[in-house]
Amino acid sequence: MKQNEIISKIIERFPSAVILITDDKQFSITVDENDAVTAVAYMQMLDFKQLAIITAVDWIEKGKFEIVYNLFSYEHLQQVFVKTLIDRKNPKIQSISNLWEVAGMYERDVHEFFGVEFVGNNDLRPLILHNWQDKPPMRKDFDSEAYSNKVFGNFKKEKAL
Repeated sequence: MKQNEIISKIIERFPSAVILITDDKQFSITVDENDAVTAVAYMQMLDFKQLAIITAVDWIEKGKFEIVYNLFSYEHLQQVFVKTLIDRKNPKIQSISNLWEVAGMYERDVHEFFGVEFVGNNDLRPLILHNWQDKPPMRKDFDSEAYSNKVFGNFKKEKAL
């Protein structure tokens, strides 16, 4: 199936989706948060069998996180980013670990570094930041210098000669 045929099927199924074409091998779909899991499952049905990663973008000025699912189809030689915006104050979205086993690990990563809860993923324990006692470090309002000074003491600034 060619890219335009795939996009036609997506528009038919998700008429309010915003689709941006990067080139003849890559495009993105932005859907309402209520359609995100359905859109990802639909893409899997269209032979997008490879979940490359799940990540998040912190749009602090909008009060939103953008959840991004990076999918690839070896059948169609296409990459798609399925995107949705969720509330930053109460960041929750349904897990897709029932669609891809590896999704559980990616969801743990996004949970640990952004604080997003993936409803239905019962294993959101830390991967790296065990005993972390601060706000998730990839949020734009996390102050890494203040954290380092608090945990490790103030750093001395070198004086120029």
